[in-house]
Amino acid sequence: MKLRAVLLLMLMWTPLSWAERVWIDVRTPAEFNAGHLGVAKNIEYQNIVTGVKAMNLDKDAEILLYCRSGRRASFALSALQEAGYTNVQNLGTLEGAEGYQNSLQYR
Repeated sequence: MKLRAVLLLMLMWTPLSWAERVWIDVRTPAEFNAGHLGVAKNIEYQNIVTGVKAMNLDKDAEILLYCRSGRRASFALSALQEAGYTNVQNLGTLEGAEGYQNSLQYR
């Protein structure tokens, strides 16, 4: 019983940086296959809400979006926010996502 209480307390004090982080490339499969961030999943922007719901993510999971120019990622961001997701970012391009990922390694 005490072990459960300790584990519960540990989970409550888990740093927010350990929260789930999901990288999503919202380009077409052909664009994705031509090059993408290694950890990214491919969900085209027009299917973003259905795709994210299928992943069973918490509404406060960190969702990082990118595409070719940032435009499709902005459409996806708006759709996810309208669906109730609260921690979504548009990283713009693949290069922007790579830069952001590299910056996380040095925090």
